[in-house]
Amino acid sequence: MIRARPRAAALPFAAALAMAAGVLAGCDSPVPFHRPGERSPDDPVVGLGGPAPYLSVRPDAKRGTAANDPAVPDGGVPVAPAGGRVYAATGPGMIAPNARGLPPRIYVANGRAIDVIDPATARIAGRLRPGAAASRVVPSWDLRRLWATDRAHDLLVPVGPRSGRRGRPVKVAGAAGLYFTPDGRDALVPARRPRRIDVRDPRTMALRATVPMPCSAGHAGFSIGGASLVTTCTAAGALARVDLTARRVAGTLRLPDGARPGDLRLSPDGTVFYVADAAKGGVWLIDARRFALLGFVPTAPGARGLAISRDARRLFVVGGGRLTAVDFRTRRVVSDWPLPAGNSVPGGVSSDGTALWLADRAGLVYAVSTRTGRVVRKIRVGGHPTGLCVHPQPGRYSLGGTGLYR
Repeated sequence: MIRARPRAAALPFAAALAMAAGVLAGCDSPVPFHRPGERSPDDPVVGLGGPAPYLSVRPDAKRGTAANDPAVPDGGVPVAPAGGRVYAATGPGMIAPNARGLPPRIYVANGRAIDVIDPATARIAGRLRPGAAASRVVPSWDLRRLWATDRAHDLLVPVGPRSGRRGRPVKVAGAAGLYFTPDGRDALVPARRPRRIDVRDPRTMALRATVPMPCSAGHAGFSIGGASLVTTCTAAGALARVDLTARRVAGTLRLPDGARPGDLRLSPDGTVFYVADAAKGGVWLIDARRFALLGFVPTAPGARGLAISRDARRLFVVGGGRLTAVDFRTRRVVSDWPLPAGNSVPGGVSSDGTALWLADRAGLVYAVSTRTGRVVRKIRVGGHPTGLCVHPQPGRYSLGGTGLYR
C-alpha cells in the first residue's frame, strides 16, 4: 500500500521548490542563446549538443552579422573557431550545409580513374574518369566540388561529387599539391619547377601571384589565424613559413641532419605543428608562434602520414606498417597497432570518428578502428592507389591537402 507523505513534511519541500523557482525565474542567462542557423557560426545554440549554427559557406557571399569582425571573411565564416580550438567544428557528424545530402563516399585516386567506394557496404559504387592520371583527390574550400590532381601531366581537374561530371582541366606546371586559405579567397599550389607557390583563384584556378620558395614545398598547414602557411621541404630537410598577406617567405627552419619532413598537422590549441619524419621514425614538434624546434616524439620507422581523431585528442601517425596514436595533451604514444600493409597512406577519419581509412599501393583500401586498431573494412580495388579522400567530412570548410578541415 502506498502511504501519503505527511503534511508537515510536504510543506517545507513545497516551500523550497517555490523559492527555487522564484530565484530561477528572476535570473537571466548572461549568454544569449539562439536557434541553429541564427546569428554567427560561433554564437551558442539552444540546447547542448545541438547542430552547429553554420552559415552558408561561400567565399563570395555578402557579410552577415559578423560584418565588422576582421577575422570573418566575405563568406561569413570565422577563420578560427571560438575559444581558440582549431578543430572545434570537426567533431562527429558536424557536416557543413554545402555537403549535407551527399552520400558518404571514399574517393580513391587510382591512375586514370577515381574509384568511388561506399563505406557502408565496402563495395565500389562507381568510377569517375577525370581524363587525367589522378594522384590525389582534394575537396574544394566550399566542399561543393572535388579536384583531381595529376602530377604526371601537371593538371588540376574539377569533378562534381553529385553528378560525377568533370570540368575543364587547368594546366599547373610542377604542381605538388593543392591547398586553400582558411578565408577561402585563394588556392595555393606548391610547385617544384621552379620552386614556388602559385596563388590562384579557388574556383577557376586562374593564376593571381607567385611566391618564390627557397626549397621544394610538399605538404603544408596553416596557423590558427590563417595568416601563415608552413610547408615541409622533404629533400632539404627543412620547413618554410610563408606570410600569406605579404605573399613572401617569412622564415625557414632546418631540422637535424638526416631529417625527411613530410605531412604535418596543427595541434588543437594552435600552438604546435606536428611534422612526420619517415627517416627518423616519428614526429617533430615545431613552435607555431616562434617557428622553432621544440622536440621529437618517436613513433615507428617510416612515419609519413598524419590524421586527427574526431575528438581532437589524438594524432594518428601512419608508416612502416604501423599505426601509432600520440596524445596531444601528454605528447606521448598511447597506442601502437600493426597494419595489414606496409606502404599505406591515410585518407581521413569517418564522420562518426570510429574508423580511419587508408590506401596501399598494392591495390588495397581498408579501414581500421580508431579504438582498437583492428581492420573493420577491406576492399581490393586493384591498380596502384596513390591517395584517397573521405568525403564529406565534418568541418566548416576544407583546407585541401589530405583531410585538412576546420
